[in-house]
Amino acid sequence: MFSPSVDSARDAGGVAAAVLIPMRFVWPYGGRSVYLSGSFTRWSELLQMSPVEGCPTVFQVIHSLAPGYHQYKFYVDGEWRHDEHQPCLSGEYGIVNTVFLATDPFVPLLTPDTVSGSNMDVDNEAFRRMARLTDGTLSNVLLPRISDADVQTSRQRISSFLSSCTAYELLPESGKVVTLDVDLPVKQAFHILHEQGIPMAPLWDICKGQFVGVLSALDFILILRELGNHGSNLTEEELETHTISAWKEGKWTAFTQGFIRAGPYDNLKEIALKILQNGISTVPIIHSSSEDGSFPQLLHLASLSGILKCICRYFRNCSSSLPILQLPICAIPVGTWVPKIGEPNCQPLAMLRPNASLTSALNLLVQAQVSSIPIVDDSDSLLDIYCRSDITALAKDRTYTHINLDEMTVHQALQLGQDFYSSFEPRSQRCQMCLRTDSLHKVMERLSQPGVRRLVIVEAGSKRVEGIISLSDIFKFFLG
Repeated sequence: MFSPSVDSARDAGGVAAAVLIPMRFVWPYGGRSVYLSGSFTRWSELLQMSPVEGCPTVFQVIHSLAPGYHQYKFYVDGEWRHDEHQPCLSGEYGIVNTVFLATDPFVPLLTPDTVSGSNMDVDNEAFRRMARLTDGTLSNVLLPRISDADVQTSRQRISSFLSSCTAYELLPESGKVVTLDVDLPVKQAFHILHEQGIPMAPLWDICKGQFVGVLSALDFILILRELGNHGSNLTEEELETHTISAWKEGKWTAFTQGFIRAGPYDNLKEIALKILQNGISTVPIIHSSSEDGSFPQLLHLASLSGILKCICRYFRNCSSSLPILQLPICAIPVGTWVPKIGEPNCQPLAMLRPNASLTSALNLLVQAQVSSIPIVDDSDSLLDIYCRSDITALAKDRTYTHINLDEMTVHQALQLGQDFYSSFEPRSQRCQMCLRTDSLHKVMERLSQPGVRRLVIVEAGSKRVEGIISLSDIFKFFLG
């Protein structure tokens, strides 16, 4: 019906052009066979839509779009239709629906300044609206739900529990913490993280006799991007001549914020809020018996995973005291989801294809301020996941000295790290999945397991990515 000469969406420059934004198209008006077509397929291809599980009259398909302006229409039982409840216009091909995606979609919805306080409170009316099945299209099918008072009660009980526990609850009976001297060359620090199988390490300044910061995988991403700006290849000599302290005192932006730490008597709520408000993954627990803070002892690296494990352990046998735990995650404002058409203000879910360049993956991790990116096929089905910590795999055999970040694909980078993962982190732990119908209790139990930092929400059967839920998402919801 439609000519393929209709222009497809305009590409955005820079990183956005290499990144497609997954969008959920929904046809909630029934039919025997429903397809989607639009300017993004040059009107020459029909994308088959599938019935939503449990409601055969509602069809959906997830398709990735480039930023820009798009037109689309539905082909229902042999007839072209449009959705009257979505933006539309009349043109050469009749009435078509429209959607516009911003060219810079990864503007963070939350900043460290807005994590705490009333800005994170759950809007009661929004919560009532979200207590309907999946993406809001099934307005007449209700999910299990609880009252607003029960929601607040659940949050208050978890907040009170965390306030009553101290960091000592997190300390293991035995273990080790790797610490790096700030005068170490960046190259050597890079290799230590790789060899020890750790994503970060506290930094010790011997001149000050103090811990002064944390070196993380994100810092190495920033370093490699900076070095990559000066030439097509990264050289071992460049990493050899720069110490950690040189980057700290110079142009390394990772050190602009102060050193975040906690003491063994700080309560778990305070520690969790420090992690959320500062956008960090761990807080060193440091103790000093001296009033002036000299001779500090590093006891532990506190993380949201360890704190969540305490919550699950305490409430495991009395989950009925937290009614919110029985709700499916799709009925709770938690996690990042593939936005539905008509929800332009939602933060899109960052995803990449296996053939995307490593540069685009690293840029996306930084610009979207995320810790991981689902890697999907052309149908948006989950294949793997690329995480910040994967950057340390480039230390293997000094790979960073003879690669071009623009030429290496994400698939090649993941293949490079396979042996590394098998030594320190089972592959199955990296790519954990859940369903939108899974209860919050089930998701929390999964996230509290060692090595599990996030769950990718997939469609049953097809494994199409529908969203992602992380440890920080859980705590933002409970402690907002």
